[in-house]
Amino acid sequence: MLNIGAHLTISKGYEKAAQEAISIGANTFQFFTRNPRGAKAKALDLEDVRKLDQICKKHNFSSLLAHAPYTYNFASQKEDIWSLFSTRP
Repeated sequence: MLNIGAHLTISKGYEKAAQEAISIGANTFQFFTRNPRGAKAKALDLEDVRKLDQICKKHNFSSLLAHAPYTYNFASQKEDIWSLFSTRP
């Protein structure tokens, strides 16, 4: 099966993103896990995630792709960048 998708916003929730994917004829989609420029991630709405799971099963979605924010730059020498994602002391 060919997997077709697009990069979609999750600003209105995962369920809405899945519905948008269906509306464009996609069977997968990619999304940023949070603001790509480094804002804090909001808490997961477990009911929204459950609805996403139901839609994915009903419409035979392929694996979804989560894109990390751009600030996850493991090659950066800047402390402020490392502080966004590092567990080092």
